Amino acid sequence: MMKAIMFDLDDTLLWDKKSVEEAFKATCRTATEKYGIDPDVLEKNVRQQASELYASYETYAFTKTIGINPFEGLWGVFPEEEENFKKMNQLMPEYRRQAWTKGLKVSGIDDPQLGAQLAEQFPRERKSNPFTYEETFRVLDELKGKYQLLLLTNGSPDLQQSKLELTPEIAPYFEHIVISGQFGSGKPDPAIFEHALGLLSLDKHEVIMVGDNLRTDILGASRAGITSVWVNRLEKTADDVTPDYEITHLDELHDVLAKL
Repeated sequence: MMKAIMFDLDDTLLWDKKSVEEAFKATCRTATEKYGIDPDVLEKNVRQQASELYASYETYAFTKTIGINPFEGLWGVFPEEEENFKKMNQLMPEYRRQAWTKGLKVSGIDDPQLGAQLAEQFPRERKSNPFTYEETFRVLDELKGKYQLLLLTNGSPDLQQSKLELTPEIAPYFEHIVISGQFGSGKPDPAIFEHALGLLSLDKHEVIMVGDNLRTDILGASRAGITSVWVNRLEKTADDVTPDYEITHLDELHDVLAKL
């Protein structure tokens, strides 16, 4: 019998991709107003420059282990005492300026002052645009009290807590919140799943993992021997990672639980 559900946060309960997209749109509009540039072109170029810059830093391997992506680097702060977080905190202000300035330059605009301005605007826009899926709270309401609920999220402690503070309704549903940056490694490392099982005081066969990411949520659950449910809202094709169950909407989780 299933006794607990582990949920991923980003793009499972929180619609993080939409928050980032809206922040890009609003920030790029500032450049459009000044120079008439196509905002979609600027966004594409900034995303590319940000990804390349991010991968060039000595902290890149650490960010991959913990699960912090380049676009989180464009708005998050990393005040933690761990050495890699300290390095990130020093790197990120310049990273943001460079990403936006280089993105502008590739788009035909050489304006470092505007680049610095946009680098400051983007975090404000991201924080003012928190989105959840329309079914998130309905599903959590129905599950609360019937199952132990644990939130298992990759990322830095401060950044993930910031997301939860921007949407304060989410955290109270969960008895435990596990953040990879606090634990020391992230999904798909089975160790973080085993840590979560220990907090729940349950066996792996009494828990399911629900998440949108095949390479972290589903692969990690599989490695830990935990039943996985892939939330495939975009109806992607599974590659070499095979979930135990696949749903396109969180409401379908009820049908999965009924089978278990």
